[in-house]
Formats: sequence, structure tokens, C-alpha cells
Amino acid sequence: MKGPARSSSLLFRRTRPDEGPAIRELVFSILRDNNLPTDAHTDSDLDDIYGHYFATGGSFRVLTTMDGTIVGSVGLKPVDKRTVELRKMYLLAEYRGQHHGKRMLEWALTRARELGFKRMILETAAVLKEAISLYASHGFRVYAGKKNASRCDVTMEIDL
Repeated sequence: MKGPARSSSLLFRRTRPDEGPAIRELVFSILRDNNLPTDAHTDSDLDDIYGHYFATGGSFRVLTTMDGTIVGSVGLKPVDKRTVELRKMYLLAEYRGQHHGKRMLEWALTRARELGFKRMILETAAVLKEAISLYASHGFRVYAGKKNASRCDVTMEIDL
């Protein structure tokens, strides 16, 4: 994808190396709002986004206000040559229902295909009903996959 995309006064762009703490705060605040725990293992990727995503052949983007406040995030982390995991897809509540989540998910699906992946998986929590509905509307289906995150009780997949 070329250059940053602008929509509704928000900027959707590749993350920068110095944004780990702000992304961590976004993710943890949404987890708190949904009474979901943080997990040292599952969330360790936030300590080194470049190492966990870009260096392994994946990608990571953020949705920001024009002043640079991060309001959304989405990452693609390769599992193997064929499969990529959708990770850290979070959006602040006040930005939901405005197609920003759809925009981030559609970017992830397109980017995964561009990177040559044939399958995408994700883990989520049943309490995140809007997210599950969004995934399902794009063709994801629930499957009995291995769960790595203790806070997640739903695994989904889609063939790309």
C-alpha cells in the first residue's frame, strides 16, 4: 500500500519504532474496559513491535488522530510460510461504529495476501461481540485452534 491513508480526520499508517508504549496503553486500556487481563507472554510483542512483526515478515499499523494520538492498532505476525496471525487489533470505543475497524481489517486481509499468506488466524474473547461479528462478516469462521492467550476463548480462521 502506498503512503498513509486519510479518512474522517484519522491517519492510518505504519507504526514507528517509538510508539510501543502508546500502543501498549491503547491495548491495555481496552482490555481493562472489557475486564480482560493482560498477559506477560501474549503482550510481550508490544515491547518490540519491529522485532515481532516487521523482522519476521509481518506488518503493524496504527490509526491516529491528526495530532498523533493512537486510537487503533492492527498487526500481522507470521506463524509459518502459509499462515499469518491477526494480532493486536484494537480500537477505542469512541471510534467504533464508524467503519474504522472494517478499514483496519480489510487492510490486514489485503496486506496478508500481498505478503503471500494463504490463511489468517486470530484469537479473541467471546465478550468482544462486535469484533467477532466484524470478523464473521468478512468470512472468518470459528475453529478449534490452539489458544496462546489466556484471555482468549475464541479462535477464528479464514482462507485468503
